[in-house]
Amino acid sequence: MNTAQKVIAALALLVLSAGSLAARPTSIVFNTNAKTDDGRPYAQFTVQCNDGRAVSLTAWDGRRKWCVGTVGEISSLSCDKKQISAAKTACMDA
Repeated sequence: MNTAQKVIAALALLVLSAGSLAARPTSIVFNTNAKTDDGRPYAQFTVQCNDGRAVSLTAWDGRRKWCVGTVGEISSLSCDKKQISAAKTACMDA
């Protein structure tokens, strides 16, 4: 194996190992159903990440829209149509 092949192999291993270090959700636990001040219903969940953090996740529109954060701090940029996608975002961003 020449030097160029060794460098390419090392870079490939480095890229693969970096992906395994990213925080991932390990569990999603339901907390409560509630309504906003203007009467919009939502559900509150807690996502446990493999790095030990717990992040809030809020479900809207009959659990068709999942947002990272609690009711007072939600940004439309941190929402997704799928629960698992929002949970992955919560663990990576928080």
